[in-house]
Amino acid sequence: MRIDAIFPILFYPFPHWLPATMPELPEVETMRRGILPIQGTAIHDVLRPKCQLKPILLQPSLASFRRRVRGCILVRVGRLGKRIVLDLNSGDAIVVEPRMTGLVLLADPPNRTHLRLQIMLRGGAHDAIWFWDQRGLGTVRLFNARELIRELGPQRLGPDALVVSAETLRERLRTCRRPVKVALMDQQLLAGVGNLYASEILHVARIHPQARCDQLTKPAWFGIHAALQDVLTEAIRYEGSTLADGTYRNALNRDGGYQNHHRVYSRHGLPCPRCRNSTIVRIVQAQRSTFFCPQCQRKKR
Repeated sequence: MRIDAIFPILFYPFPHWLPATMPELPEVETMRRGILPIQGTAIHDVLRPKCQLKPILLQPSLASFRRRVRGCILVRVGRLGKRIVLDLNSGDAIVVEPRMTGLVLLADPPNRTHLRLQIMLRGGAHDAIWFWDQRGLGTVRLFNARELIRELGPQRLGPDALVVSAETLRERLRTCRRPVKVALMDQQLLAGVGNLYASEILHVARIHPQARCDQLTKPAWFGIHAALQDVLTEAIRYEGSTLADGTYRNALNRDGGYQNHHRVYSRHGLPCPRCRNSTIVRIVQAQRSTFFCPQCQRKKR
C-alpha cells in the first residue's frame, strides 16, 4: 500500500525561562509548502557535508540511505505533525524532524557550519534541498511503509491538529486529568501543537492553562477547537514565528511573520491585547513556560 494512501497530508532539556525555538505545526507546514516545487524531481545523490559538530541522527547509514534513494522520484511532499515526509516512488519515505533548530531549505543555508545534509536533485527547477541544524538535534530517517506505520502511525501519533474535528479533539482529551495546556502538547493525543501555540490557542479560547481536561465543558472544548483552527491557520498565513534568536526560517531562508501577532507568548509583563486591564503572566508547566492573561483566562473554582 502506498504511504500517501495510509497518511493524508497531514527532549532535549531546554531551560523553561528561554523562548522555545522548536518548530511547531505552522513552521513545519510552511517548510512543507516551501519545498513543494521538488515534487516530481529525481534524487541524484545524498551528501553529508563535512561538519566539525556532533552529527545529526541519520538512519540508516549514509551508504544504505544513498543506495535506497538514488534515482527515486519524489512523488509527494507531506507532513506528519511536526515532521516533513518525502514520499518516494519506491514506497519508501524520507522523514525529516527539525526539532529545536532544524530547517529544510531550497535556498542557500544561513551558513555552512551547521549544514547537515544535502539531497541533490535533477529534472526540476531546484538542484538540491538542504537540511541545516544549529543544535544538531534534528533527525533524517528513511522508512519503508511498514516502518512508517510502526514509528509514526495512529498508535504513536495523534490526529493532525490542522484537520482534527471538534468531536475528535474532545473525545481524545476530555477524560485526561492533566492541565489542558500540557495535554495539547502531547503528540500522542494531538499532533503538531507545541509550547508556543498552546499558549496562543488557550488565550483565544479564554481557557486557563491550568484547567484540567476532565473538568472542561463541551462548549469549552468546541471553543478550544475553534481557537486551534484560527491560530494555526493564521500562523501558517504569516509563515510561522521567527523568535528573538532568529533561528527559524522558511524554505527560502526568510523570516516568518507571526511573531508580530503573538497575543501572549513571551509577552509576560506586557498588557493583554484583548482586555487591556491586565498584564500577561508567565508560569511553568511541565518544565516549559506558559503565558496567559489572568483576566481573560480566569481559573474557575
